[in-house]
Amino acid sequence: MSEEQTPYEAFGGEPVIRRLVDRFYDHMDTLPEAWVIRKIHQESLDSARQKLFEYFTGWLGGPPLFESKYGHPRMRARHMPFSIGEAERDAWLMCMQMAFEEVLPAGPQRDAFWERVVGLADWMRNREN
Repeated sequence: MSEEQTPYEAFGGEPVIRRLVDRFYDHMDTLPEAWVIRKIHQESLDSARQKLFEYFTGWLGGPPLFESKYGHPRMRARHMPFSIGEAERDAWLMCMQMAFEEVLPAGPQRDAFWERVVGLADWMRNREN
């Protein structure tokens, strides 16, 4: 990996980020232990899949797809209408960790991205438990 390469490029760009997001939502949609987070989403996950793909693309140094469509992400504000506590955060992270392990190559780049994702998930909490 070149030092000039963004994480987006290092991971493999659009197809890899799309697969990561798809695997994440596949887990959320099928695992009974993810129901606590699945139930706060719409019946169809298509819009959520697309938005998370666009967000991760820009967050990792790819094209700013999310910002181009919706403006500044303001992720916590966008999630305030939903009750998110530790159980929701943990279910979300469980699905994301599974997707990470399936899609992204192990190494420092993945570890750094994971740390950011964990911080983001915790920041989304808007209730104590």
